[in-house]
Amino acid sequence: MTRSLSLLGLTFVLAAAGPATAQPRQGPQSYISPEVKDKTVTFRLRAPKAEKVGLSSSDIPGGGQGSRAMKKGEGDLWELTLDVSPGTYRYRIEVDGVPVVDPRNPSTSESFGNTWSLVRVPGAAFMDTADVPHGAVARVIYHSKTTGGNRRAHVYTPPGYETATEKYPVLYLLHGAGDCDDSWTSVGRSADILDNLIAAKMAVPMIVVMPAGHDSKFAGFGRPTGNTTPAALFEDDFAKDLRPHIEKTYRVKTGRADRAIAGLSMGGGQTLSVFLANPNDYSAVGVFSSGIFAGRTPEDWERWEKANKEKLTAVVAAKDGLKVFWLATGKEDFLLDTTKKTVALFEKHKLKPEFQETEGGHTWICWQRYLNEFVPKLFQ
Repeated sequence: MTRSLSLLGLTFVLAAAGPATAQPRQGPQSYISPEVKDKTVTFRLRAPKAEKVGLSSSDIPGGGQGSRAMKKGEGDLWELTLDVSPGTYRYRIEVDGVPVVDPRNPSTSESFGNTWSLVRVPGAAFMDTADVPHGAVARVIYHSKTTGGNRRAHVYTPPGYETATEKYPVLYLLHGAGDCDDSWTSVGRSADILDNLIAAKMAVPMIVVMPAGHDSKFAGFGRPTGNTTPAALFEDDFAKDLRPHIEKTYRVKTGRADRAIAGLSMGGGQTLSVFLANPNDYSAVGVFSSGIFAGRTPEDWERWEKANKEKLTAVVAAKDGLKVFWLATGKEDFLLDTTKKTVALFEKHKLKPEFQETEGGHTWICWQRYLNEFVPKLFQ
């Protein structure tokens, strides 16, 4: 016995409990989505009662923050075909204004409180899954006294880690606002990028720790006022809970020369906060599409500089051990001015950050590429 349920224009068939049987993908309900072919992607959704269906993706160029309309065709199948360059992209389908994951696509990517569908277009060799030795990614749970609960991180270990005995350098890699610790491995393709670089001997084998930048008790982000840093609670969790757990659990080298930190957007701001708090702990710092969130006016930046005078003095004193200080932001990125002001501030204090103004905006298309350029610079 079966009965049907309609929701958001989609029809679901509910069957009475009984022996599980595999249902072939055929008949009127059978279709492919997404379909990748010749650098085009066709997205489809069968929604007979929907009045409006669209595709939402800030990663796929040309879409901005809006929704691209899908066209209804035969069999109540809504469809949209786009020219898409090789890469990995997030998207969602909007059914009468309600965003849903693509029901025909099992590939997903988490963010903070949401899930996205994921599509990969082959041809971006630096992050395609290649025939090379592969590392492993673990979902790690640790207890945080800072937050009073359990926290999660993703940890990449390089090929051969399980059977080796040596210790490895470590990169802490932070995500942006609205994302989570899954994001750098799912849409960011960090594991594939590391695998390919290590196999090509363009990067040394390393452990990469990707923590959660948000928590139900705090956002981990905000504009600083007075002596408040952008990510004070995140800094506490990072320093008192996460790093000790990693250094106790994994075979990581613990000297400054073997520890790096980088992040995108919010994570870039957190990266700078962590670095400013302990400049002698990191030999490499990477800031992607971000900077110091001091405010918009010159007076805001003067106040920030005055409030953080001691930290800046400590950074200058420790600059000889800072081997890599790398920033990159796209020309269309709304945080480009923030990045440029950050570079100017550090240059004023006799540091020499390397800055790249690239093509692109505030999207994963840039951050995947930045990671690929940043990692070969580490631990050389």
